[in-house]
This record gives sequence, structure tokens and C-alpha cells, in this order.
Amino acid sequence: MTRYDYPRAPARRDDGGGAPVFALMRAWAAGIVMLLITEYLQATLVYDHLASEEKLETFAGRLLLIHLPNATCIAVAAWAAGRVHREPYRDATAQHLTAVLAVPVAAQALNMSLQWQDLAAEGLLMSNAVLVVGCVTGYAAERLQED
Repeated sequence: MTRYDYPRAPARRDDGGGAPVFALMRAWAAGIVMLLITEYLQATLVYDHLASEEKLETFAGRLLLIHLPNATCIAVAAWAAGRVHREPYRDATAQHLTAVLAVPVAAQALNMSLQWQDLAAEGLLMSNAVLVVGCVTGYAAERLQED
């Protein structure tokens, strides 16, 4: 006997009017939490212990110490948001892409708006390339795990 099996029980609403929005919000919350955790680990482990002025002077040093860890953080956030996005809504491609990609894209937009005056051409191009690589990697990992 379920909770709705009594006389005058309210009709069961599995797919209520706000359910798609709540599914998106839940996915975004998971993405935000994972992005915050991974960015914190990156800041405390990579920046504090591995990065130095001489290592960050070369492109290879910036790639290894800034851009690749950022791509990993974005991929983990996109993957987590995709895994949390609920089943009936993840079949709709547009909704699922919105659930997976909204947090990394919003974080990138926020980051760009806060650091706009300090950005160089390399930083702008590499940050956007990192965003694309991280989003594609996270989405692909989530879809491969689904199958």
C-alpha cells in the first residue's frame, strides 16, 4: 500500500508543472557544489604548492598549472550536473544540455566579468577553449556512463 492508497487521496502528480524546473535546479546545485569543491582543491593544492612565478612564465607551465586543472574542474561539474539530472527529463536533449552546461558557462561568464580588465588575448582564448574542452569531456563522460 502506497501513501496515496486511501479514500479521497490527492491525485498523484509524478510530472507536475514545476518538476522540470526543479530537476534543472537540482542538477545545477550539484554542478555548483562540485565546481566549488574542485576549484577549492585546485586553489589549495595546485596554486599554493605547485605554482611559482617562474613556472607560470611559460605557456607550458600555465597550461599544466592553470588550464588543465580548470578543464578538469569544469568537466567534473558538468558530469555531476548530468548525473543528478532526473530520468524523464534527461531524454530531452535541450533540457539535458541546459542542465549540464549552465553552471560551467555561468561560472565562465562570472569569471570573465570579474577579471575583464586583467585579461590578455591568450587568457581569453585559453579560458574559452578550456570551457569547451571541459564541457565536452564532462558531457561525454556522463553519457558514456549512462550507456
